[in-house]
Amino acid sequence: MILLQLFYEFFKIGLFAVGGGLATLPFLERVCEATGWFSHQTLVDMIAVSEATPGPIGINMATYAGYATAGIPGAICATLGEIAPSMIMVVLLARFLKAFAVNPTVKAIFYGIRPASVALIAAAGFGVLKITLLNLDASSEGLLAIFQWKSLALALAIFAALDIKKWKIHPALAIACSAAIGIVFRFAE
Repeated sequence: MILLQLFYEFFKIGLFAVGGGLATLPFLERVCEATGWFSHQTLVDMIAVSEATPGPIGINMATYAGYATAGIPGAICATLGEIAPSMIMVVLLARFLKAFAVNPTVKAIFYGIRPASVALIAAAGFGVLKITLLNLDASSEGLLAIFQWKSLALALAIFAALDIKKWKIHPALAIACSAAIGIVFRFAE
């Protein structure tokens, strides 16, 4: 039953998360809260691993969430659920889009989808910032307790080093270094 639920939840995510992998984050947060399959910390780990591994972020996160929930069968079901809507739409739309590609209504619809994609990605970005840099549970302890200072310092250091071309560091090395720092920070707690 859990495998069918995984497929169904990730099918919905794949169906409505227009704009790529980061647009799936609000949906994953909803699944996290509604089902309890994984924690918010696991969601943060999921984002980090999905960003650091090759492949589409949305599919990587579906695979990670499925594996965390029900092992390898869960990973397979969640991944298939994530990609099924796109596969179905591509097959159906490929037949009709060629005929309607010049239609002004179709062009307007695709043009209208763009802001929705931007909004979903922005919501995901704010959600990641909230989870990684703020500790809203500590708001009663004062303003300074709200910030996760180690994470904030790491974010500022990475922001300062964003000009990878200037440093001539290969992006894979930058990702590996960030992963190593994250592991050190995780185990230092």
